[in-house]
Amino acid sequence: MNDLSLKNKRILITGGSQGVGFAIAKACCNLGAQYLTIIGRDANKGQAAVNQLSTKTTKVTFFSADLADKNAANTVFNFACQEMGGVDSLVNAAGITTRGSFLDGKLEDWDQLFAINARAPFFLMQAFIRQALDVSQAGSIVNISSMHAYCGLPEVAMYAGSKAAVSTLTKNAANAHLQDRIRVNAIAMGWAVTPAEQDMQANKLGKGKNWVEDTASQLPLKRLLDVSEVANLTVYLLSDMSGLQTGTIIDLEQKVIGSI
Repeated sequence: MNDLSLKNKRILITGGSQGVGFAIAKACCNLGAQYLTIIGRDANKGQAAVNQLSTKTTKVTFFSADLADKNAANTVFNFACQEMGGVDSLVNAAGITTRGSFLDGKLEDWDQLFAINARAPFFLMQAFIRQALDVSQAGSIVNISSMHAYCGLPEVAMYAGSKAAVSTLTKNAANAHLQDRIRVNAIAMGWAVTPAEQDMQANKLGKGKNWVEDTASQLPLKRLLDVSEVANLTVYLLSDMSGLQTGTIIDLEQKVIGSI
C-alpha cells in the first residue's frame, strides 16, 4: 500500500536554502529522504540550511548557483547526480518576483525572470527526464507555479507570464512522459510570507513592518498562505501516496478561480 514516505529517495530542490524551498526540504527530511541536494545563490544561507536540515538518516548538500546563468541547469543537475548517485525527484522552487507591467516592464527584468522562473526549470526537467530514461527509472517532478499564472495583477505581468510558462510546461512534460512513469505536477501558490516577499513588500514597496497584518485583514481567511502548507502538498505529490497523479496544477489559495 502506498504511504506518505520519501524513504530512500534522492531529491534535488532549487531555492532550497530559504523560503518555500527550505520548507519543502525540511518536509522531505521529516519523511525520511535519503539524500537532498539544495540549490541557492547565497553560500552562507546554504551552509546554514545544511546544518539545520541534516540528520542521521538524511544527507544534505548545498550547491551555489545562479539559475540565470544559461549553463546552470546542467551544472546543478550533474552535481546532484555526482553527490547522490542519481536523482529520484526534482522540485523547482527557485524563483524571483521582479515587478514589471505593460507600462514599465524592462527588457533586462524580462530576461532574468524568464531565465530563472522558466528556462532553468525546463532544462532541469530535461536533464531529469533524460537520466530517468537512461536507467529506466520512474520519477516525480513538482514545479512551484503561482496563481498569477492565470492572469496576474497588472504590476506583475512579466512574472505572471513566466509562471504561466511553468504551468504549461508542467502539463506538456506530464503528457509527453506519462508512459515513462515520470509524473509532473505543479502548485499554483497564493500569497505567502517568504523572505523575498517580506523584503519586496516591507522595503521595496514601502509597506512597512506591519504589511502582513494589514494584508491579512483584507483576505477571506484573515491570513496569508504558510510555506509549510506548500511543503506538505509538495511531499504528497513527490510520494507514492499521490499514485498516478500527473499533469495537474493545484491551486493553493483562498479563492476559487472563476468565481465572482
